[in-house]
Amino acid sequence: MLVLSRKANDTIQIGDDIEIRILEVRGDTVRIGIEAPKSVDILRGELVQSISDTNTEAITLDATLFSQLLKKR
Repeated sequence: MLVLSRKANDTIQIGDDIEIRILEVRGDTVRIGIEAPKSVDILRGELVQSISDTNTEAITLDATLFSQLLKKR
C-alpha cells in the first residue's frame, strides 16, 4: 500500500487516465474527486463489502434450500 500525505487541491495520478483530487479536508473528513473513464467502475468500499456479504448469504440460503428440497424427494 502506498501512503501519501496530500493537501486540498493536490492530486494523485493513477495510470494515464485516473486522477484523484483532494477537494477539502475538514476535521476527520476528506472530500475527494475522481476523474476516470466511464468504463472504470468506482464504488465505495462499504458498498462492495455489502454486495459481497449479500451474495454470500444468498449462496448459503440457496444451498440450504436445495438440500431441503432433495430431502423431500
